[in-house]
Parts: sequence; C-alpha cells; structure tokens
Amino acid sequence: MGGSLAIGTPAFAQSAHHTAVYAPITVAEVEAAQQAWGQALVAIATEYDTNGHAAATRLAEQVLDSAYAYKMGPVLFKPTLTVAPQTFRTTRDGALAYFVGGNSAYPDTGFALKGWRSFRIENASIVITGNTAISMGNVHIFDANGNETVVDKTWGYVRDGEGNLRIVLHHSSLPYSG
Repeated sequence: MGGSLAIGTPAFAQSAHHTAVYAPITVAEVEAAQQAWGQALVAIATEYDTNGHAAATRLAEQVLDSAYAYKMGPVLFKPTLTVAPQTFRTTRDGALAYFVGGNSAYPDTGFALKGWRSFRIENASIVITGNTAISMGNVHIFDANGNETVVDKTWGYVRDGEGNLRIVLHHSSLPYSG
C-alpha cells in the first residue's frame, strides 16, 4: 500500500504501483483496507477535537473519496446507528452525514466525531472471489476514556479502474444483547 491522502490521512488500498483491475484481491489487501478504515475513523475524530467540524468534514470527504466506491455508483452502506427512513446510505452525501453530521436532510450527529482514539479489527472470515472480497467480523473502537464499543461489521470490496480497492458494501450493527 502506497499513496496517501492530504493532512496525514491513512492511505486506502491505493497501490504504490498500479494493480490490474482484474487482479485477484489478496487477504493482505483486505486487511490493509480495514486498518486504513480504522485509522481514518480515529483521524476524523482527532481532527474534529483539534481543528473543529469543518476540518473533520474535509477529512471525511477525502476518506469517502479514497475508500468507498461512490464515484463508481451506489454503495450498499448500512451504518450502525441509523433509523428508517434513512437506514441505508447509498449516496456519498448520506455517508458523509453519518460520519460527521451537519446535513439537515439526515438526523445524524456524526459517528466519527465521538472521540475515537484507537481500534482493533477481528475478522471472522474473509471470502475472496477474484477481484471482489467480502469480510465479516468485529470492530472494537475505543474513545479517549478507554471505553470500548464493539460493532459487527461486514465490508465488500471491488477494484476500481486504477486497481485500488473500494468499499461497495458496508454493513454494521451493534451485537444483539437480548
């Protein structure tokens, strides 16, 4: 993984050299994309705490443009804490609202603004089928006080026209506690 975004944003599955669009995705690429996603979540939260909402929004926009496939078409994004009728966020605007709030069309306050400072990802499994991949597992995120939130997460990836991994499926939910 080479390439990086401005303002110290983690790179998202961007190759130092171009990978062919049809090249099989590897487990290492999926794990690197997951790590980049977690690093970006922490970076957005930290940017918000140190430089405010506008700076966090700019960073979140960069993250969405480098990690997700919104420029390729709809993304199947079902965030953790959403409610009907806006449970599914197939557009970039909907995803941005979820991460940083500030959009009157969505009731979100900004999941990425909740003071996250670290994370750990545990995959239950990764399934690779040529140039697509799906992963499922738990993401453990920790706030500045060390409080842990565990989220069940499923991601789906494809390669874009430049050979970089892009998220086309992002489903997350809180574990059932019945």
